[in-house]
Amino acid sequence: MMILRSSPVFWPRLIRHLLVALALMPTSVISHAAEWDIDQLMRGLALIRTDHASFVEKKFIAMLDKPVESSGELFYRAPDYLERRTIKPKPESVILDHGTLVIERGRHKRDMQLQDYPELAAFIDSIRGTLAGDRGALERNYRLSLEGSAEHWTLQLLPLKEQIQAVVTRIRIAGARDTVRSIEITQADGDSSLMLIEKLATP
Repeated sequence: MMILRSSPVFWPRLIRHLLVALALMPTSVISHAAEWDIDQLMRGLALIRTDHASFVEKKFIAMLDKPVESSGELFYRAPDYLERRTIKPKPESVILDHGTLVIERGRHKRDMQLQDYPELAAFIDSIRGTLAGDRGALERNYRLSLEGSAEHWTLQLLPLKEQIQAVVTRIRIAGARDTVRSIEITQADGDSSLMLIEKLATP
């Protein structure tokens, strides 16, 4: 297994890859009642066992004149399998499976055991908590706020821990009824990304 160093360039990119898993948050089982809240959203998420979506992501980087665009597919299987397959501009795969993170770019492959990176493990547990609809797990790492209604909602996550704050300052997930439409991530260094999501049939 290759040993990865914690560098300013590597960690923000890896965090963005992992955060795309948040796109796989269908809300078809969410009540449309007036009292709809975070608990109802979490209960809906907890019922999802598998999901599949396409994505188009734009990354806004201060040193570049134009955003960097990528596209591909996302996969999720409960409780802890996450995969992002980037198709354009270059093929790339990022897979999280039972505590192992595997990154493949062309002929290069990197493996990481999360137990060797406790700070990253804590961050990934936050993602798992979202996909599992585990509000308690999320609130150990984020301050949550929900705006709007089931027809037009935004869930905001603000990191509580310094390790996560050093990379990400805010995550905003927006959706309408049973469709997650976008994920916006603001990084601590001022860069940001906006991902547009389209749900696909589960393979």
